[in-house]
Amino acid sequence: MTAAPVLTRPTDASTAPRRLRTYRTSLTRGQGRSGWLFLAPFGLFYLAFLLGPTIWMIVTSFFNTSTVRTGLGSFAGFANYAEMLGRADFWSSLWHTLQFTLYTTPPLVILAFIFAVLTNRMNRGQWFFRLAFFLPFILPSATISLIWVFIFTPSTGLWASVQSLFGMTPGSGVLSSPNTAMIGVAIATVWWTLGFNFVLYLAGLQEIPRELYEAAAVDGASNWQQIKSITLPLLGRTTTLVILLQIIASLKIFDQVYLMTNGGPGISTQVSLQLITGVGFTDNRLGAASAASVLLFIVIVAIAVIRQIVERAAAKREIGA
Repeated sequence: MTAAPVLTRPTDASTAPRRLRTYRTSLTRGQGRSGWLFLAPFGLFYLAFLLGPTIWMIVTSFFNTSTVRTGLGSFAGFANYAEMLGRADFWSSLWHTLQFTLYTTPPLVILAFIFAVLTNRMNRGQWFFRLAFFLPFILPSATISLIWVFIFTPSTGLWASVQSLFGMTPGSGVLSSPNTAMIGVAIATVWWTLGFNFVLYLAGLQEIPRELYEAAAVDGASNWQQIKSITLPLLGRTTTLVILLQIIASLKIFDQVYLMTNGGPGISTQVSLQLITGVGFTDNRLGAASAASVLLFIVIVAIAVIRQIVERAAAKREIGA
């Protein structure tokens, strides 16, 4: 006896895309919830330790807030801002901050690029140069400051020994003169943070196909022509990132100056963050310190925006050309 055939209900072809869309929608929603769960810890820390204090800083800048009194204190309006803008030491500290930025940003960008290009051309031993350049960057600022204070110590420091070796008379010390103290801090900072930019450039160089250099070499291009025509254009985004990060980091200088010179001699190396710290925690005037912080924040944002505008304008000119 032959078994009866099993009848199956024909699938409605019109419902298949709908079911697929429903499945994709539910899958996307599930992935979205998982993504938010992964971001939640960082979001909480961001709100608690960055966004929250920033909002509190802006609010307290309009009040006579103090560390010795609870609450916001009396309303001051723009009096704290007017006081900061009228203080000579505020403008001098801002100039010292910009001076430090001018001293450190060009060498940290140019030297990092040069060393990264030379390292990238090596077939063996790249790991050693990565380690050698990046190792100082992982050291704390206190260690770096102690090393360079020892180097710049008058008469007995390493720099004084080098001067004596070449028949030069050691002076009073690099950090002891108002004319050279900021240069000494800048040299220590360049030695300390060069490795970070070096790694960024090296990562960018390794993304460039070597076939481009080989084709250029076959066409008779020299090393400089290869760098000018291939390396520099293809590392444009990396250079923009390095310059922007370096400017922002230099404008926030505090550790090295505080530990190496404490703003001296006199106030010749006092930077903005050191002035803000003194006003807030030595004079106990958090409102005035917050106003100075907001002004510094405006300067940093303005410089970053101007840098981006200039970069975009240059990119448009290159496209138009």
